[in-house]
Amino acid sequence: MKARPLRLACCLLLAGASGLGAAEAVRFDPRAPAKAAAPDFKQVSRTKRAPTDLLKPPADPYTVGAGDKLEVEILGQAGSKQVLLAGPDGRIYYDLLPSTDVLGLTLAEVRELLQQRLREFYREPQVSVNVVSARSKRVWVLGRVNKPGNYPLLRPTTIIDAISQAGGLFTSRFSGRTEELADLEHSFIMRGGRVLPVNFHRLLREGDMSHNIYVRPDDFVYLPSALSQEIYVIGAVRAPRAVGFTQDMSLVAAITTAFGPLPGADLRQVCIVRGSLADPKIAVVDFHEITQGRATNIRLEPRDIVYVPVRRWNSLLAVADLIVNTFVRTVAANEGNRAGAANAQPVGVNINIGK
Repeated sequence: MKARPLRLACCLLLAGASGLGAAEAVRFDPRAPAKAAAPDFKQVSRTKRAPTDLLKPPADPYTVGAGDKLEVEILGQAGSKQVLLAGPDGRIYYDLLPSTDVLGLTLAEVRELLQQRLREFYREPQVSVNVVSARSKRVWVLGRVNKPGNYPLLRPTTIIDAISQAGGLFTSRFSGRTEELADLEHSFIMRGGRVLPVNFHRLLREGDMSHNIYVRPDDFVYLPSALSQEIYVIGAVRAPRAVGFTQDMSLVAAITTAFGPLPGADLRQVCIVRGSLADPKIAVVDFHEITQGRATNIRLEPRDIVYVPVRRWNSLLAVADLIVNTFVRTVAANEGNRAGAANAQPVGVNINIGK
């Protein structure tokens, strides 16, 4: 008898969020039934192999950015070696010269510029310029690696190179294995707000080098923990969030925990994404029928992604790309926040739910 008020409260909360009447809402139980009907999952292949251009080293040379440290020396001139910091405005100060703007210049261009300006004080000066610290061009490598952080890109760097810079995958001190600690199925690399077509399981477990792409400045590489027991609810809900998994976790309970769908959400095409981000399995569920008691509630599994669309969609591949990109941006925002500040609050990100 004590469970009835709590059950009714959960139902009314979801009813208020989705626009359903209270009389309709109390027809279902948010807990997963003992024998839930398994949804019909369809496999979607997103990343057969990375595009060829991503597997080629960047052709453009290194350019100086704010925060970079350069070692500059006039060859044959004793005491001329200095380490210079490019300020926020991209300017350096060397020898007798006034400020020199080097922002966006290659090292060869910086050398030519300094040689030209130093001719006022030296006869045919030969200048050497090297990068000591590249703070302006870095890649994030976070998650289950030994030394998570952001690392400089001084030379062409692949994903495997970047993970190696971060100390490699974190290994269990008990078994010596990494499988139980790094969830390669949900690992990703994000560039410019979009996930790149890389299958980390094929790359790091099967040695498929067709996924070993070159990273670029500001790329975000994330290898989550395989011990995570969360479910992610994203899309047209009031509070997109990660939900802690329990043994009776259901689709209704997960959406209720996210404070219900937004008005106008298309509840007849709610998606459950399971398995690899590269090649996910997707089930399309009529959530409206479940709330009306005409369909069985769905039991969820750890690391499932629940996506509530705001309007109807036609292509399973297109909605798979949208879901994965929304999920990746949500996780990246939270992990980037956490890396920058230990006490950062989680970010609820609701991105492009209608596109």
